[in-house]
Amino acid sequence: MNRAMTQNCRRPQDIRSERRIRNNRIRRRREMRKNFLLLVMTFCLIITVSITVSSFRSNAKNDPAQETAKYYKSIVVSDSDTLWSIAEDYMDEAHYDSIYEYIREVMQINSLTSDAIYSDAHLIVPYYDVINK
Repeated sequence: MNRAMTQNCRRPQDIRSERRIRNNRIRRRREMRKNFLLLVMTFCLIITVSITVSSFRSNAKNDPAQETAKYYKSIVVSDSDTLWSIAEDYMDEAHYDSIYEYIREVMQINSLTSDAIYSDAHLIVPYYDVINK
């Protein structure tokens, strides 16, 4: 009974204060929802922009005007040539992991059993160049 009496006998100032508190809670919840949605939308926008930019970059790398093809050339070995110097002249670093890989391929193409080459010998060497369309 004591409780019922206190609720019925509340002052108008207390009632206004409780309404203000309740309205402030509702307003804060709405602001929190709005801020959360704004955060989610910003995150989605950042992801979308980064995917778009990376797709443009990958398309630029695969530009058909810059496609390369592997060709072979016959050369005559001079006195100062070594497989290493020939590799430095003809090897494309984009297609070979190391100079040793290129030298092994030259040795395989020319059926060489050692890395010794002699002056006036003919070697076939691979090289990469842009495809002419």
